[in-house]
Amino acid sequence: MDFLEEPIPGVGTYDDFNTIDWVREKSRDRDRHREITNKSKESTWALIHSVSDAFSGWLLMLLIGLLSGSLAGLIDISAHWMTDLKEGICTGGFWFNHEHCCWNSDHVTFEERDKCPEWNSWSQLIISTDEGAFAYIVNYFMYVLWALLFAFLAVSLVKVFAPYACGSGIPEIKTILSGFIIRGYLGKWTLVIKTITLVLAVSSGLSLGKEGPLVHVACCCGNILCHCFNKYRKNEAKRREVLSAAAAAGVSVAFGAPIGGVLFSLEEVSYYFPLKTLWRSFFAALVAAFTLRSINPFGNSRLVLFYVEFHTPWHLFELVPFILLGIFGGLWGALFIRTNIAWCRKRKTTQLGKYPVIEVLVVTAITAILAFPNEYTRMSTSELISELFNDCGLLDSSKLCDYENRFNTSKGGELPDRPAGVGVYSAMWQLALTLILKIVITIFTFGMKIPSGLFIPSMAVGAIAGRLLGVGMEQLAYYHQEWTIFNSWCSQGADCITPGLYAMVGAAACLGGVTRMTVSLVVIMFELTGGLEYIVPLMAAAMTSKWVADALGREGIYDAHIRLNGYPFLEAKEEFAHKTLAMDVMKPRRNDPLLTVLTQDSMTVEDVETIISETTYSGFPVVVSRESQRLVGFVLRRDLIISIENARKKQDGVVSTSIIYFTEHSPPLPPYTPPTLKLRNILDLSPFTVTDLTPMEIVVDIFRKLGLRQCLVTHNGRLLGIITKKDVLKHIAQMANQDPDSILFN
Repeated sequence: MDFLEEPIPGVGTYDDFNTIDWVREKSRDRDRHREITNKSKESTWALIHSVSDAFSGWLLMLLIGLLSGSLAGLIDISAHWMTDLKEGICTGGFWFNHEHCCWNSDHVTFEERDKCPEWNSWSQLIISTDEGAFAYIVNYFMYVLWALLFAFLAVSLVKVFAPYACGSGIPEIKTILSGFIIRGYLGKWTLVIKTITLVLAVSSGLSLGKEGPLVHVACCCGNILCHCFNKYRKNEAKRREVLSAAAAAGVSVAFGAPIGGVLFSLEEVSYYFPLKTLWRSFFAALVAAFTLRSINPFGNSRLVLFYVEFHTPWHLFELVPFILLGIFGGLWGALFIRTNIAWCRKRKTTQLGKYPVIEVLVVTAITAILAFPNEYTRMSTSELISELFNDCGLLDSSKLCDYENRFNTSKGGELPDRPAGVGVYSAMWQLALTLILKIVITIFTFGMKIPSGLFIPSMAVGAIAGRLLGVGMEQLAYYHQEWTIFNSWCSQGADCITPGLYAMVGAAACLGGVTRMTVSLVVIMFELTGGLEYIVPLMAAAMTSKWVADALGREGIYDAHIRLNGYPFLEAKEEFAHKTLAMDVMKPRRNDPLLTVLTQDSMTVEDVETIISETTYSGFPVVVSRESQRLVGFVLRRDLIISIENARKKQDGVVSTSIIYFTEHSPPLPPYTPPTLKLRNILDLSPFTVTDLTPMEIVVDIFRKLGLRQCLVTHNGRLLGIITKKDVLKHIAQMANQDPDSILFN
């Protein structure tokens, strides 16, 4: 009886923690597309179906953009409100944050625009005064208490409902986009819990950002919406194209940088990025940014909290301090990656990893206790970056803008360089302390069991360093105008140096040092700040930081975490330079037992079931006979199990002694023998093969470019062995003097 004419549910799908077969998935999609195209000529209904199938990708991008933008707006508004809740509450309406509360007040002066009778600090509510030591202690206590409450809720929700909602999510998304399957990582529970706990984690005042996790949130939206469309639900390769576009939408709403989002997806997270995905990513990022702009979460008609405009052009000499900031960014990036990975490894290998709630509460308590006395650590990191990027105007009341005014008129609305006042010197000391705290505490925060992004803390470290250097340069230019380096371009009473620009360049340098982004980083930074003419300083800093960081360690933070977690990710950027051959890597080795194979027409159902139960392999080569070892094809373990189970239920007479045929035609059976089971339909008749003398650099290239799961090794047409993706990764690790057993996902 011919079996498997109808496709069986489950055949062609994958188990959890397995790698997809890109070649098979692409081939199936081409077959599906060919069938729809051929049918479209037969009837109007089929033509409509063909058009809707072609349009479904764009509709899906529209939905992903709308959902990602809406969730990002919700997260921004909620985080802003809950961050302010640590310091006080609005009596005019508890749902207003500090800024919105004082907007509607009639008792606000311009100098003290953050003070209004409607906004009450906790000491005013509890002991009816805001003056004195006791009021300070009450505010301090409430600040720490709220921080601990938010952090406890975040870690508890993650631990109980969605363990996959912790971390930034980018290392796992890179791995998933390379073809690995982690079921539930992009599921609805993960989306709900990540959205809620991200708000809580950011509001707790910990040194983390929401930008990385927003990429995870957008990818969850993409994965969930894929289930509404047959084309993407049933094809893992097509779904990964959607996830690449969703990652672009995530960065688009995180930074208000749609083009930067597309480039980030291309440069940093995507494994396979065809031109069609580029256009769709662009559309998804556009819709997401438009949705966020419509919500207007910051009330400034901008997509980001730290949008700035600088008015002074930069000068060629300033490239020297910009490159110094690049060197600082590279050094900080390399230091951070080494120390953070060492701490995360300690967490994985010691008792520390068993107590995530206690760890989060201890780090939160230390952060909150050290942060409250210093106004720059007490404010949210986004507000701090906004303050550091700011170009001082006449009406600025910030300490960073407390200069001595020794002029009568300002030229064209621009302020000349001025000597620093008491406020600036005080702010410099506070910023230096903030820098030390941020550098140290971020190492222990990233990787805890709560949603934690790294973009904002890295940018804060760079922005502080940049602002300190910028103010130093500004004062140097003011007091030593006669120096050769200044007198050619900086005249008396001119606005020569913009400290905010140095902060921006420093932020880009540190973010580049940690993530090793270059092109996408520069585009994100100029989209953030609207500073097109500052592309060259940004490029110089980003490139320098990458060179310095690469000299001290090849991996970016996300690649380092992929390796730490043992994900089977084949890095496309690294060259394989060793002179080994396929026969050196294939299984079985010389003294190993023979390769487990199936024969095409001589094994019973019982024989195959015994092999399945005694081995854990993901698939089996099929040969003509054990003697000849001539290769016929390759069959996946999961497909075999599902097909045999299905045949036992639905096909009459299939028993343990029934013979399984992988051939086109089965020979006529003698009477009274049980019916045969034909499984040719699940056999891959064109498995990828290489000869035993193929250099490993070619094999590695084939695995990277085709996204293979396994490759069979032959000699004169006879099957010798098999090389899996895991074997390739182990071999690369061995050649780099690393532990090859670390490539086993746990």
